[in-house]
Amino acid sequence: MNGRNVEISLTVNGETVTESVEPRRTLVDFLRENLALTGSHVGCEHGVCGACTVRLNGEIVRGCLMLAVQCNGAKIETIEGVSDSGEVADLQDAFEKRNALQCGFCTPGMLLTAQELLAHNKAPSRDAIREHISGNYCRCTGYHSIVDAIEAVAQQRGRR
Repeated sequence: MNGRNVEISLTVNGETVTESVEPRRTLVDFLRENLALTGSHVGCEHGVCGACTVRLNGEIVRGCLMLAVQCNGAKIETIEGVSDSGEVADLQDAFEKRNALQCGFCTPGMLLTAQELLAHNKAPSRDAIREHISGNYCRCTGYHSIVDAIEAVAQQRGRR
C-alpha cells in the first residue's frame, strides 16, 4: 500500500476481495475499474438516476454516493451476482417479454430495485411499483412496460 491508498477487504458477490484503493474512489468506480464488474453504470454521479444501484449488506444503495473505503468489511452484491444466482431470472424474463428494456443502461439498477420491492411487498399495486422505482430513471421505455413486468412477476411469485 502506498501513502495515498487504503487497503479494504469486502465480500463481492460471495467472494472475498482485498484491494488497495484511493480514499476518494467511489464504490461503483471500484466495482467497474478494479473488479471489472461493469453491470452497474455511472450515470449522473449525484445519486439521482439509479444506474449505479448495488446492494450493500442486503439494502440497495447508490454506488456513486458510497466510497469504496466506507464498504470495508461489507457484503456487496451487484447485478452480475444476483443474475448469476438466478435470483432475478424471472424479472429478467419479464423485462424481455414486455420490452421493459431498450438501451439497457438503467436495467441493472431497475432489476435490483424491483427485486428489493418484491422482497418486501409480495403484491404491490401499480402505484406502489411506480413509487418504488421512481428513483431509477429510464429514458427509453416510458416506464409502463417496466411496471407491467414487475407486476407480472409479483403475480407469478404470488401463485407459487
